[in-house]
Amino acid sequence: MKTKEDYLSGQVLLIDKPLTWTSFQAVNKLRWEIRHAFDIKKIKVGHAGTLDPLATGLLVICTGKMTKQINIFQGQEKEYTGTFVLGGTTPSFDLETEVNETFPTDHITEELIQNAIPQFIGQIDQFPPVFSAIKKDGKRLYEFARAGEEVEIKSRQVEITEFEITQINTSTALNTSSLELHFRVVCSKGTYIRSLANDFGKALNSGAHLSSLRRTRIGDFKVDDALTPEDFIANLPSKD
Repeated sequence: MKTKEDYLSGQVLLIDKPLTWTSFQAVNKLRWEIRHAFDIKKIKVGHAGTLDPLATGLLVICTGKMTKQINIFQGQEKEYTGTFVLGGTTPSFDLETEVNETFPTDHITEELIQNAIPQFIGQIDQFPPVFSAIKKDGKRLYEFARAGEEVEIKSRQVEITEFEITQINTSTALNTSSLELHFRVVCSKGTYIRSLANDFGKALNSGAHLSSLRRTRIGDFKVDDALTPEDFIANLPSKD
């Protein structure tokens, strides 16, 4: 079991973030539990890369002197798995907002899906979602979006090294009103998987949104080696 000195000198904690939790909540929860367990008045705790509340998976949390390594971890390659739903778009590009427009999917075949993949591999220009935490003129983009204000968003260059559709779910065949695509993607820092979903729908002459997302790797850190917040807390010394 790790000691008070271990956490103060610096630890890298691999946490499997639950659905609906914000990354900020996860950091605050672990900071409070570590302080409470060891009677520490103050300790630095931070995360190396935000996960949206509707995403699950690997959150790298650093304590003490290891917080100085956060920028290094943030810049490392990331891997995600999840699902796109074809046939409808949402303003947030995911399930945070309701479907606002529907599109045909009758024309979509597995061949069309596979042929669309290569254009998303390599260095690509990507527009971040308007429902994101990127700052413009001192405000977060989602603040403009929630206020119904239009704002110009500039594209940014990101790199996708691997992108594959691992499964196609339909009720009967590829001619239903909506299709669910399971995917795996390996990408650089700053890549928005929500934007990838939206752009992939357009590439298929349809529309799409992200319906689930799980981060499985950051650099050499894997979610298979991560603990849930509950399991991490259970391993801390009890004060009872």
